[in-house]
Amino acid sequence: MRIASTISDSIVDGPGLRVTVFTQGCPHACPGCHNPETHDPQGGTEVSVEELVELFEKNRLVEGLTLSGGDPFLQAQECAALAQAAHARGLTVWTYTGYRYEQLLAAQRNDWEALLAETDVLVDGPFVEAQRAYGLGFRGSRNQRLIDVPKSRKAGQVILWDDGSKALSHFSVPES
Repeated sequence: MRIASTISDSIVDGPGLRVTVFTQGCPHACPGCHNPETHDPQGGTEVSVEELVELFEKNRLVEGLTLSGGDPFLQAQECAALAQAAHARGLTVWTYTGYRYEQLLAAQRNDWEALLAETDVLVDGPFVEAQRAYGLGFRGSRNQRLIDVPKSRKAGQVILWDDGSKALSHFSVPES
């Protein structure tokens, strides 16, 4: 698996203490991207899924795994294996992507489906610099959605993630 970097104790890439893996390679190249060094699919470093699993095995306080990037769907098979290992240890899995949820479903790719099946919350949509806002709660721009993937799959429609608080409820999320 090709990655740009990891953070073993993130508190900004999803709720609780998380291991974040920044995958290498991104076709979206969003203007104003926070991680432009991840765009080149040939950049970064090769690591095994097993090496990445060690990151959350070393710290029993970790509550989740976040797959960011780059775009994890460029390495969906490997990311799905890592997410499956996280789930086996009782961790939640968040995945960030520049694709829209509907695009991922419409592609009908087995590797994308495998990663979606192992994702609890999907942060979807490209970063849009004109919609950048601080305080969005785990998103960089207003067009991005926090999707509860298991509920969405069961309902056959997008169900937004609800953290149980009112903190994010005043933000509207356009369907663009």
